[in-house]
Amino acid sequence: MKSLSVILPSYNEAENLPEVIDELRSVLEAEGLDFEIVVVDDGSTDDTTKVLTTVCGLDPRVRSVRLRRNFGKSIALSAGFKETDGRVVLLMDADGQDDPHEIRKLLAALDGGLHLVTGRRATREDRFIKRSTSVLFNSVTSRVTGVPGRDFNSGLKAMKRDVVDQLNMYGEMHRYIPVLAHWAGFRVGEVDVNHRPRKHGTTKFGGARFLRGFLDLLTVQFLTRFTARPLHLFGTLGIVLGAAGSALLGWMAVLKIMGHGVGSRPALLAGVLLIVVAVQIFSVGLLAEFLAHSRGRLDVTPMIDHDPPI
Repeated sequence: MKSLSVILPSYNEAENLPEVIDELRSVLEAEGLDFEIVVVDDGSTDDTTKVLTTVCGLDPRVRSVRLRRNFGKSIALSAGFKETDGRVVLLMDADGQDDPHEIRKLLAALDGGLHLVTGRRATREDRFIKRSTSVLFNSVTSRVTGVPGRDFNSGLKAMKRDVVDQLNMYGEMHRYIPVLAHWAGFRVGEVDVNHRPRKHGTTKFGGARFLRGFLDLLTVQFLTRFTARPLHLFGTLGIVLGAAGSALLGWMAVLKIMGHGVGSRPALLAGVLLIVVAVQIFSVGLLAEFLAHSRGRLDVTPMIDHDPPI
């Protein structure tokens, strides 16, 4: 088992990969680490495959995995997790903007007691639109999830193997790795790191990814807060809707007693509809609660430290 596994998810970064891997390898050798580097080619359409064939042939510590098509960063990371066995796993983007000389800070933070540490980009070398949307995204994520952090989406992260074994990556979940780890009981944090301008190629950031990220935030919120207690969510919603429906029907009853006609009033239909929907939602909550209970007790494995300092 290696002491450090580095995963580089890559999509159309043929121009950057030789420089990134060479610099990364030099830094890790200087640190005296027993390491492996796994590049996950996420269905690139440029010369990434040819470049990786050459680079990997020069050093057995550098390997590559190619996905059949572009599945996205979360799936690429998941594939990388399966191909590595290091006690510590380092995530790093392949565009050259992450500075490998900052790795020692991340490893020191893990030795200091954290299970996962994110490299917080103190000064981002990106376009204004990307920086501004990132600030909004990080602010909303922190407020909604209750997890402190200012750079959840940084590609530079280090985590212990226990954290990796608990992650289920899909969609845009790579943005919420610190949130998922925090929910599982791990200690997470951030350290300031240097961020560099992109030398070659273009960014893969787009508006659609930003929207998908916020939609997945709702998924994360549900998974982290209500997976073990779904009735708290569905029950609360059912009670609110039921109370609204009961209030409308109560109003209709008062009007009926006062001699007013209520048969043609929209409020009567709305009240009945709200009551019916409330009962259905509450029933879904009870069913979900039964399923959650049938899964058995909560796994306490994530709370146990297995890895010594690197």
